[in-house]
Amino acid sequence: MVCPNCSAENREGARFCDTCGAPLARPGIAREQRKVVTVLFCDLTGSTGLGETLDPESLRALLARYYERMKAIVERHGGSVEKFVGDAVMAVFGVPVLHEDDALRALRAAQEMREALPELGIEGRIGVTTGEVVTGTEERLATGDAVNVAARLEQAAEPGEVLLGAETYALARDAIDVEAVEPLDLKGKSAPVDAYRLLAVREEGEGFERRQDAPMVGRETELRRLRDAFDQAVRDRSCQLFTILGAAGVGKSRLAAEFLAGLDGEGITYWPVVEVVEQLPDVELDDAARQAIDALLGAGAASADEIAWGFRKLLEAAAAHRPLVCVFDDIHWGEYTFLDLVEHVADLSREAPILLLCMARPDLLDRRATWGGGKLNATAVLLEPLGADEADRLIESLGELAPELRTRVRDAAEGNPLFLEQMVALVEDSRSGEIVVPPTIQALLAARLDQLHPEERGVLEAGSVEGRLFHRGAVQALAHENEVAPRLTALVRKELVRPDKPQLPGEDAFRFRHLLIRDAAYDALPKATRADLHAQFAVWLEEHGRDLVELDEILGYHFEQAARYRAELGSPDEELSEQARERLASAGRRAFSRQDGAATGLLERAVALLPPHAYDVDLEIDLAHAFFFIAGRPAEIGARMSSLAERAEAAGDGCTVWRARLSAATAALYVDQDVTLDELEALAEEARPDLEEAHDLGGLWDVWFTHMTVAHGRMQWETKRIAGERAFEYAQLAGDERKTALVLPQLVNARYFGTTPAGEVIAWIDEQEAAGRHHTSLTLHRAQALAMLGRVDEARATHAEHHARLSERGGAVPLAISCNIRAEIERMVGDAEAAADWGREACERMEAMGHWSWLSTFAPMRGHSLYELGLDDEAYEWAEKGRALGADDDIATQVHWRRVEAKVLARRGETERGEALAREAVSLLERTDMLDEQADALLDLARVLDLAGRRDETTAVLADAIDRYERKQNLMMSGRAGGWLHELSLSA
Repeated sequence: MVCPNCSAENREGARFCDTCGAPLARPGIAREQRKVVTVLFCDLTGSTGLGETLDPESLRALLARYYERMKAIVERHGGSVEKFVGDAVMAVFGVPVLHEDDALRALRAAQEMREALPELGIEGRIGVTTGEVVTGTEERLATGDAVNVAARLEQAAEPGEVLLGAETYALARDAIDVEAVEPLDLKGKSAPVDAYRLLAVREEGEGFERRQDAPMVGRETELRRLRDAFDQAVRDRSCQLFTILGAAGVGKSRLAAEFLAGLDGEGITYWPVVEVVEQLPDVELDDAARQAIDALLGAGAASADEIAWGFRKLLEAAAAHRPLVCVFDDIHWGEYTFLDLVEHVADLSREAPILLLCMARPDLLDRRATWGGGKLNATAVLLEPLGADEADRLIESLGELAPELRTRVRDAAEGNPLFLEQMVALVEDSRSGEIVVPPTIQALLAARLDQLHPEERGVLEAGSVEGRLFHRGAVQALAHENEVAPRLTALVRKELVRPDKPQLPGEDAFRFRHLLIRDAAYDALPKATRADLHAQFAVWLEEHGRDLVELDEILGYHFEQAARYRAELGSPDEELSEQARERLASAGRRAFSRQDGAATGLLERAVALLPPHAYDVDLEIDLAHAFFFIAGRPAEIGARMSSLAERAEAAGDGCTVWRARLSAATAALYVDQDVTLDELEALAEEARPDLEEAHDLGGLWDVWFTHMTVAHGRMQWETKRIAGERAFEYAQLAGDERKTALVLPQLVNARYFGTTPAGEVIAWIDEQEAAGRHHTSLTLHRAQALAMLGRVDEARATHAEHHARLSERGGAVPLAISCNIRAEIERMVGDAEAAADWGREACERMEAMGHWSWLSTFAPMRGHSLYELGLDDEAYEWAEKGRALGADDDIATQVHWRRVEAKVLARRGETERGEALAREAVSLLERTDMLDEQADALLDLARVLDLAGRRDETTAVLADAIDRYERKQNLMMSGRAGGWLHELSLSA
């Protein structure tokens, strides 16, 4: 057994080192480990010639002196000789124990070996590189690409030369002199390898790094700005967003803690949002907000926007009693939905003293460059490393160090408080008093973990599998260690972990003091061990975490990791893949039901776990729906569905082929317009008999949803209603609530835009809401129907209340549609200026999102209001915009631009051209059953005829329009048109 303290080999069964007396504890949970080490190869040159000139016994004695001298040099610098291969020596620095300066130790050894070779009367060449290897195997000290690269560098070197790789140079650059060589084409490497020729190693040289968590120094300015932000939140009763940016360990958390220590407000550190809800005091909320919070906690369903709105309402209610500070740590790891939630609160919170204190690495700005941008209530500070004087003050507060050692630690830390604290802790933990200065934070933490007792390290590695926060029971199950509690206590004392709030009942929880500590522990585990531990943890969590809201997602992740590592090691495990796929699919579908952006990623990961050439039609079509309705990535659907169809066809599964073709064709209708409505309808009818014969409920839902899409494009609303009810029926038979929810808005707009009288539309909406079915479309169409009935104040109030809620929730597409609906209400009422304003906002929002299909219709719709305001040129421009963007078979767009341009041309005196366009619009609508739109088009035709002085034709067309308005029960427009008809009769 090798001593972890002095690297000496010991007799079998020894409990204490024969050399230094240190305990020789049994290995931890994994005998093998992954490590970043430095590998050295030294080989003789001209050995064949020596064999010719020297007596065999003399040659053997020379090689023995060579081997002995090289071994002594390597071990003197802390390395281990793995083997002698012919004339070559292979040594590893970092086995059995890592040092912060293993790269420098290897280069010092290389320099001494180079100088010793001439003394022995021989020549040699040396290669050195640094990289990740697996150590602790029975047959070798280290296995990995770094071993091969070091050997290739040695072969590329000239006699008397030392070549080192870029990784080694980066770690020791401040302590060595080198010159770059041309990138080397090394055998087995796909790209040229950067290398350097070692000229000299300086007597004293460091060049290493930094540290965290201790008494705060050097942050007075940032702390004052943070306190000012909080004071402003309290004084103005406003929400302030304050973001602390900085590299790992630079002191973000320390600054937040210093700030919170001086407050009377509620301070909460949370991850995820559920923990905030559970920590806040019980407050009164309205029913909608309470429903959203309940959905967050797993009791019900709500969209991501609704959850964000409900969460904001909860914070506002809590802040009404006392100023509130929410601390969001490591938000650069957060899902986009989480970042949206934080910005939603920052943008929309009113009359509540709330400080949102966010901490992140600068990587956050790579993911969201606009974070906090454009907000008057947002502040961001970047924490720079401490200066030399500040670093010295921090070191002095942490412990007593010799001046030379303090300078070395300070320079190596480069002002990072985390690195400083860890380095001082290493000095205090080191029995020999020798400090190792890691060249990078990974090396620093890996070196510290290497100094732990194997049992403590095993506990730490077991905890790392669960994540940054882990539970004692999980460690007990994974580490197979009887004394977990004292091991955890020791790790707390060594400031590697800290107690935390458990997420599971009856458990103790711990959190790694920094994510990078968890990463260092996890990265040391071999992939085979990771696979086993992830699978074991998932089994343990299935039993102990049944009440977790995100159980499926968590289990899916751990089964996924286990399956991935097994596959990478050439031992794929289909059972693990299936378990991961089922859990991720379940989590993704649940996220889809609440319109959460995480749905797409979860479903993508589930699909990726399918075996080669296998398929899951429901899962893959669910992903297609997520691309379309959630992620806004419809262009990706075609390739996905083509692949699904190919796999299904190879398996002889005709139903799945039909479903894939229907999904692909529907997406193509919106993306590249390669498919016409007639072709899509024919495809659905061609697929239906096979799907009916197979009683494929999902496929039949696809057929009728396709028919709805076709009928919508043709503006044949009764046909759409019938198709929608068939789709609704199949969704109910399949027990698929998500498909049911997708049909509901289609059923209401089929009634509103079709022949159903306005009063009956409202009655149908009442029935749905009484049955517990709610959707944005129901409320918005209710407002429009109320306006038709002449209940203007009620219509505006209904819309205003709902629009305010949409604004609070931040749903981009629903908000844009709401703006356009309000524009239509105001145009119906006769307030053209308000209609134009609302229409502009709707168009701007759609254009910003790149929703060209909607924009092509909204743009000419705004043109109607501009025409009423006498802004004919602008009206014509908006009509032309719709004309340019609209598809040829998009009847709504084709009708609206013609109507606007017809009126403008007629007012310009070009009545013949205007009449032709107006009659084209009327003709297009005759193929539809859209009574209200037909009446609108006839009304515009009457305006054109009136401008042409054709009074009799005007009154006849106007009477036809009024008849259609009355059949639709649009009392508002029939009254306005009737008033004009009365005026014409009086002037006749």
